[in-house]
Amino acid sequence: MSRFDRFRAPIKNARGLGSAKDGVHHFIVQRITAVALLFLAIYVVGLVVTLAGADYATARAAVAHPANAVLLVAFLLAMFWHAQLGLQVVIEDYVHTPWLAIASQLAVRFACVLAALASVFAVVRIALGT
Repeated sequence: MSRFDRFRAPIKNARGLGSAKDGVHHFIVQRITAVALLFLAIYVVGLVVTLAGADYATARAAVAHPANAVLLVAFLLAMFWHAQLGLQVVIEDYVHTPWLAIASQLAVRFACVLAALASVFAVVRIALGT
């Protein structure tokens, strides 16, 4: 062993751990959804504040407006995607039992997809008036 070996990471420690490319993509997507949520949340809060005290017909008409419906759907998709990404990181960091980590990841992804579909379906039903 030479005196420089202590500065090198042995390849045997890195083998089988997968590619390092996926983490960067995850990081970037999480930041993009965070920035999108910043602007969309301001819009949604403003919409809710303007509808405070409004009757049902007025609120339904506001949500049915095409621009409002599109922005609400964008908010919902970004929110559930961002939530799934954040919970994925928490599970990866704190759940150390392999089968429990996989089950938790699947449950979180299923719950986020189901909630996003239900939310988008509700907005679409209101927007189409059905």
